[in-house]
Amino acid sequence: MALFTPQEALDYHSEVRPGKIEVVPVKPYATQKHLTMAYSPGVAEACLAIAKDSDLSYTYTGRGNLIAVVSNGTAVLGLGNIGPHAGKPVMEGKGLLFKIFADVDVYDINLDVTDPDKLCEIVKALEPTFGGINLEDIKSPECFYIEDKLKKEMGIPVFHDDQHGTAIISAAGLINAIEIAGKKIEDLRMVVSGAGAAAISCSRLYIALGMRPENIAMFDSRGHLHLGRTDLNAQKREFATEKAYASLAEAMVGADVFLGLSKAGVVSQDMVRSMAVSPIIFACANPVPEISYTEAKEARPDAIMATGRSDFPNQINNVLGFPFIFRGALDVRATEINEEMKLAAAKALAELAKQPVPEYVLRAYGVDALEFGIDYIIPKPVDLRLIEFESAAVAQAAMDTGVAQKPIPDMDAYRALLRERINKSRARLESHVASYPQIF
Repeated sequence: MALFTPQEALDYHSEVRPGKIEVVPVKPYATQKHLTMAYSPGVAEACLAIAKDSDLSYTYTGRGNLIAVVSNGTAVLGLGNIGPHAGKPVMEGKGLLFKIFADVDVYDINLDVTDPDKLCEIVKALEPTFGGINLEDIKSPECFYIEDKLKKEMGIPVFHDDQHGTAIISAAGLINAIEIAGKKIEDLRMVVSGAGAAAISCSRLYIALGMRPENIAMFDSRGHLHLGRTDLNAQKREFATEKAYASLAEAMVGADVFLGLSKAGVVSQDMVRSMAVSPIIFACANPVPEISYTEAKEARPDAIMATGRSDFPNQINNVLGFPFIFRGALDVRATEINEEMKLAAAKALAELAKQPVPEYVLRAYGVDALEFGIDYIIPKPVDLRLIEFESAAVAQAAMDTGVAQKPIPDMDAYRALLRERINKSRARLESHVASYPQIF
């Protein structure tokens, strides 16, 4: 049952003040002195200091807490290539999530550009403004090229969330699912439905955790990726195997893991029944998964099941990742978000799911209890401890791998600061939103 009507959704985006975010001053502006310091002539002091040392842009401007959410609208959610104008509501929404979950500021940058090199040229030129770049909803395979090129050419973190967000959250779920099922990651055989950005990034991260590439059977719209095919791009060839499966159903027989990042209804109950004991099923197609939670559990009650939906257990939700990953990266002024930082985020999420769940989380979901187990392998997005678990883990990994330009000397103090920061940020936001007429 839908939680809203189409008109309610349109009203939410248009009433009182169009859009979902605004820019608010954080310095006083009531007097002439305030205004002359904010702009001319007082602003010249900050300008001259930065001219001598460009790193001072992190001290005298908001750059160190500012992310660009960049998209050309070529692969927006499940809507496809709807363009940058139609994609803007999503990018504004991403900005809202960054702010409410991790107190990260965002400008959404919607580019009417499809040429990958031109897009890279534009984004690279934005570097003096931002502390990091979140690429969003850019179609495959161009998204791989764009991210790789920008990571090489820019000195700030560049992160394509469509690739890595799902990978990190699902990897956290996989870590815990394996523990519950009593299996070892190096022994798992996985079937992947979908061969786009998210599927490839998930598989790469699982390999970094210890999964064997030869144990992954990946399918695109034309079938299994095997070495006999001549129509595969470089990313798909990475997962082509010697063994060729004639169908998804054939590959599913005896498989330990199913990862779905494709389309609704491609998996049947018979396929689920054919899987190994305690099968791990991550059916992430949105809004309708490859097989529903209800159908999968009916076929295999022992299945450890996750979807992208919030109305069933174990939601694989990217909001568990990107705000906190960038928070940690910004706070140590990381030059990149590397593989070790992604793995640290996944492991932190997996660990948080094992902790006692606060009462406010239970109330938010209308349940009496949530305990680590088959129906709770991934934390809930409203858990305010996410920022101290995940952001701190990411920051530590950045320091450990030498990409942190501003190391944190006391991680316990940093965690406490994160708790205080998100509490104060939420209070400010709630007060600000309450000042507007409420339509819902």
